Amino acid sequence: MTDKEFDKAVAAAVKSLPKEFRARLDNVAVVVSEAPSREQERRFGRGLLGLYEGVPLPERGTWYSGAMPDKITIFKRAVEEGCRSPREIERRVRHTIMHEIAHHFGMDDDELIEKGLY
Repeated sequence: MTDKEFDKAVAAAVKSLPKEFRARLDNVAVVVSEAPSREQERRFGRGLLGLYEGVPLPERGTWYSGAMPDKITIFKRAVEEGCRSPREIERRVRHTIMHEIAHHFGMDDDELIEKGLY
């Protein structure tokens, strides 16, 4: 998949999020990177598909004013690895976006499964 096609898949995944998620996304940038940095791999392990960096909504207080945006990074090479079709890549991108956005909302995988979002 070209970089442009991958970027479109990421944008489509964000657009396809449930309305209640999209409406509550606050101060979040979603970016694509080819691969995690050495530091990110050391900290989180190999095969990292995505990474949320920021302050989850439930942890924000009055002190949060003027903060830099939270960042969700999708790692293209890891997402594409093992996928056999563009459709499979798109599904993995959406799953990864859901997982990382859950961190923004202070949710874990169990809660996503409970809500039928995985």
